[in-house]
Amino acid sequence: MPLTDRDRAILAFEGEWRRHAGAKEEAIRSDLGMSPARYYQLLGRLIDTAEAQEHDAMLVKRLRRLRDARRELRLSHASGDAG
Repeated sequence: MPLTDRDRAILAFEGEWRRHAGAKEEAIRSDLGMSPARYYQLLGRLIDTAEAQEHDAMLVKRLRRLRDARRELRLSHASGDAG
């Protein structure tokens, strides 16, 4: 299924949000008109699609690496706390 305009806007925003003044959450609300929670939910699903990978491979790979690193960190802390 091809990317929607919203999908492309989310990817573009994530690739360039640092150029915005102020907090990212405020920019998500003002630029995309959605809550930060919804944005991250959609972004998380989006980066797992082949269409997003084709649209901006470098961004998607970077976001997947960051997500995987956070997941590994949570798992290592969880296993360290148990023993």
